[in-house]
Amino acid sequence: MSYITTYTRNHFNPIHPEAEKIDIQDIAHALSLTCRGNGHVSSFWSVGEHCICCAKEALGRGYSNRQALACLLHDASECYMSDVPRPLKQEMPRYRDVEEQLLQVIYKKFLGSSLTDEEAQHLKEIDDDLLWYDLEVLLEEKQPGDAPKLHFELDYTVRPFVEVEQEYLEMFQKLSES
Repeated sequence: MSYITTYTRNHFNPIHPEAEKIDIQDIAHALSLTCRGNGHVSSFWSVGEHCICCAKEALGRGYSNRQALACLLHDASECYMSDVPRPLKQEMPRYRDVEEQLLQVIYKKFLGSSLTDEEAQHLKEIDDDLLWYDLEVLLEEKQPGDAPKLHFELDYTVRPFVEVEQEYLEMFQKLSES
């Protein structure tokens, strides 16, 4: 079999992604059920929740709705390919290539184009800043340097996945309308 069956019952091939089969409901649902850090955290924290926080931080920094939407979608490929921890992913060039190709299809579908270099840099900064907090709070692993300044209130309260899924979809809708 060369496809996965998604939550919305699409047959999707992540190696050869078709934009018309990418569904925001699949993304919101799967990411709300996927745990950050490959599950090696003190309490469940979903990739969906992380993406919501990235989008909130982008808005808090005064970035455009497009930038915030990019932040919301930046891990969307993981709903089709799973979350692979950074150290392992660095050793998997084929995986990274497939993930990047899929992410570009997702960005083109929902943003209309790939990210600019500046948008990609802003996204990386936000993602890294939130990772700093994930490591400090969810793994209780002291990070070097001062805590990055965040522009929203980060709350690691565990929520039911349906709440995260709903907030993801609502945020997507709001950011897509402008």
